[in-house]
Amino acid sequence: MEMIALKLAAIGATGIAAQWLAWRLRLPAIVLLLAAGFAMGPATGLIDPVRDFGEVYKPVVGLAVAIILFEGGLTLNFREIRESSQAVQRVIFPGGLMVWIGAALAAHFAGGLDWPAAIVLGAVLVVTGPTVIMPLLRSAKLKQRPASILRWEAIVNDPIGALYAVVAFEVYLVWLGAESAAEAFTGILIAFAFAIGAGFGLGRLLAWAFGHGHVPDFLKAPVLFSAVIALFAISNQLLEESGLLAVTIMGIALANSKLAALGEVRRFKETVTILLVSGLFIVLTAALDWPTIRSIDWRAAAFVALLLFVVRPLAMFVATIGSPLSWQERLLIGWIAPRGIVAVAVIGLFGTLLVNIGVEDGTRMIAYTFAVVVASIVLHGFSLGPLSRRLGLRSTEEPGLLIVGGSRWATALAGKLDEMDVPVRISDPNWNHLSDARFAGIPVHYGEILSEHAHHHLDLNRYGALLAATDNDAYNALVCTDFGPDIGRTNIFQIGDMNQQSERQAMSFTLGGRQLFEPGLDLFELNRRMREGWTFQSTRLTDEFTHERFVETRARDTRVILWRKPGGRLVFSAASGNQKPQKNDVILSFAPPRPKKDVPAVTDAKPQPDLPDAQAP
Repeated sequence: MEMIALKLAAIGATGIAAQWLAWRLRLPAIVLLLAAGFAMGPATGLIDPVRDFGEVYKPVVGLAVAIILFEGGLTLNFREIRESSQAVQRVIFPGGLMVWIGAALAAHFAGGLDWPAAIVLGAVLVVTGPTVIMPLLRSAKLKQRPASILRWEAIVNDPIGALYAVVAFEVYLVWLGAESAAEAFTGILIAFAFAIGAGFGLGRLLAWAFGHGHVPDFLKAPVLFSAVIALFAISNQLLEESGLLAVTIMGIALANSKLAALGEVRRFKETVTILLVSGLFIVLTAALDWPTIRSIDWRAAAFVALLLFVVRPLAMFVATIGSPLSWQERLLIGWIAPRGIVAVAVIGLFGTLLVNIGVEDGTRMIAYTFAVVVASIVLHGFSLGPLSRRLGLRSTEEPGLLIVGGSRWATALAGKLDEMDVPVRISDPNWNHLSDARFAGIPVHYGEILSEHAHHHLDLNRYGALLAATDNDAYNALVCTDFGPDIGRTNIFQIGDMNQQSERQAMSFTLGGRQLFEPGLDLFELNRRMREGWTFQSTRLTDEFTHERFVETRARDTRVILWRKPGGRLVFSAASGNQKPQKNDVILSFAPPRPKKDVPAVTDAKPQPDLPDAQAP
């Protein structure tokens, strides 16, 4: 027992370490997780999941997959896909069906598998894996429509692919005479109806119970976990793998229920999902043995090449004919289809079942699936970023700043950032507050920033930081708290100084963002200084005009807001720590008017043609 505990600890620690290392190196996390699993399993033999965990291995994997798919369902809001719903439908069906047929043909004729194994394998490889797509989308910064289609396909197709495999297996049993066609058809129909009805019904029931206060906040996440596990287990008793469909539908039902507590629950589930994904990839890869690995020959390579380069792209191209997608979006969607945990977990079940009824290629199915998983993760993981840039489906700019509040000060700040080629947008629910920004050609968002519409229609990938700059300190804190998990709490700022308020009026330290200025300046004070002639100034540092020289030549009250690195990254002074601007950095400051008698006659810094109003010392 002690050794099992140590192995579980090693799996957890290695998984999270791989996730962190991938974040630091900007690599696909799944690649490192696969490498870790191979190192801990086949390469060294430190972990053998079947031997170490015994009979609980497969049930635990199934429950973990169910929780992952449920969490994915929680992210699928129908309002998000209004402009791409037709494309999503076509990608899932008939696109998924064409992938099934094409993959089965490739598995039989190129891969050399018997028809039963080829058909089941083709069904399973319809899935595209949310456990792989989600991390890739987080780092790829795709535009909203292609990202939404890939996410919806990955989550919805996972249970559908598993159920395709169930249907194929049941049909093969009927062909063998192991059961009648009527029994098989009735069983599948009942299981489908139960999965859909129970998933939707339980999701709506929980939404009603949560919304009417019948479940306290501290029990909402545990109740959801228990409901997911129970629904998955009961549905699987009717038909194997139908539980995946049930929990996915339950998640979608909750996601579209306008439940106030859903945000907190979703963030907790995301944390659990990261832990499960990290552990599962290592465990499933470690479960490989050398005979299975050695069965990957030239036929497997031919099958993988046909699936990735012919079957999937051709199926998506045909399925999206006449859709509103551009050719660039169709090309990207046709190429990006990494497989992940669900494919490996489901194929392990059906491979064993086929072997038990005399289909020897059931074992080779597992090897072929791992070959597809590894090849698709590596090829798609490393090509998504460059390909999306070449197709114009990814922002080539470093993320900019989203400003909440359309005051005169905020408009002037946005104008200076725009001159510095920093992506910027001002959001305000008052149309009149945006008039100066609109006149100056600054991008604006008219509406409530906290609304569901804003969350679905604002492309947050373009904004790596947020500044709440309204005249209401409490509202600024609320905005920062709401957007913190999406943008990152270290990149959320607000004006004002909540620390200067009395204990009775001060907010909890857990609310709000970083103060942009130290000590804090509220909007009234900033606008007053604007009336006195304070301006935003941009200054580029050079070999001659260093940061020390910049400090010497600025007025004492000058406030440095941020500096822009040569690659476009923004470093905010309030979050810079011990960092200082370096050569070629452009400093953005808010400075008072300098009396004429104090203007030094300095000629060692050249004017910057790309920043016409840069302050030359």
